[in-house]
Amino acid sequence: MKLSARNQLKGTVTAIHPGAVNAIVILELDGGQLVTSSISMGSLKDLDLQVGQTAYAIVKASNVIIGVDD
Repeated sequence: MKLSARNQLKGTVTAIHPGAVNAIVILELDGGQLVTSSISMGSLKDLDLQVGQTAYAIVKASNVIIGVDD
């Protein structure tokens, strides 16, 4: 797999919560951090995601906004 996105986070699928339209997928990264993504049910089926499988969270954004409390 080659992608232009540089933020590719490899992890293990720890949970999949299917819904009517979308599924919530949770990846655990090597350091123990969790990444949560909402994907379509069609994508869930096409990727054949399973708990315990290695997968990648790929982040491609034009903006990342950081904020602090007042």
